[in-house]
Amino acid sequence: MNDMRLTERATAMTDTKIQAHGVNVFYDDVHAIKDVSVDIDDKTVTAFIGPSGCGKSTFLRCLNRMNDTIDICRVTGDIVLDGEDIYDPEVDPVQLRAKVGMVFQKPNPFPKSIYDNIAYGPRINGLAQNKAELDEIVEKSLRRGAIWDEVKDRLHQPGTGLSGGQQQRLCIARAVATEPEVLLMDEPCSALDPIATAQVEELIDELRQNYSVVIVTHSMQQAARVSQKTAFFHLGDLVEYGETGQIFTNPEDSRTESYITGRIG
Repeated sequence: MNDMRLTERATAMTDTKIQAHGVNVFYDDVHAIKDVSVDIDDKTVTAFIGPSGCGKSTFLRCLNRMNDTIDICRVTGDIVLDGEDIYDPEVDPVQLRAKVGMVFQKPNPFPKSIYDNIAYGPRINGLAQNKAELDEIVEKSLRRGAIWDEVKDRLHQPGTGLSGGQQQRLCIARAVATEPEVLLMDEPCSALDPIATAQVEELIDELRQNYSVVIVTHSMQQAARVSQKTAFFHLGDLVEYGETGQIFTNPEDSRTESYITGRIG
């Protein structure tokens, strides 16, 4: 009984942001995600790890309905964000994606100025009433992306002229400009050098003060450095999910242990 009370208290202390229950993803006849259920906490970095092709990016894209853009893709099950079913027909995917921002593997700034890269989302979502408000959002977002000092004197130059690491921080700033509550990151450092990777990892650690961050990474070291919770995927199954320290030092499933020690992957 005491154990039960402790569990309830621990649950009460942690604010769950996203609840996924019985999620399946099919690409035509291919069953890519198999009955995955997971609770993702607010103001926490959650890492999805596993071998290539195990479903971690596919599941990540379920969380902001990016899979809707793939004709042959079908998603079943429930995903609830702050008590709202994100697959409800009433939910506008564009508004959902403003609330659940995404940063991709390869930095993809728009072919526009640095300023317009950040201003784009707030403009289409009507977040600024005038130029002064937009200027404020742009500066605040670039500061949150830890890149303001590097670009403040070149806001009207193209974002594509920045280095790879700067472009990725610009894309993170662009994602936070719409005041999202969740940030999804699909291998955000895989195209970056070690110095840029360290800067982005530091930024991820800062961002969790304001957002729920979910990161897909092929680097177990990165998952261990930046996340508080880790989910291990294998062949479309969610094998194990828990505190990062526990997953890496004392996993419950032999498949997790085999992956972490390099025997599968």
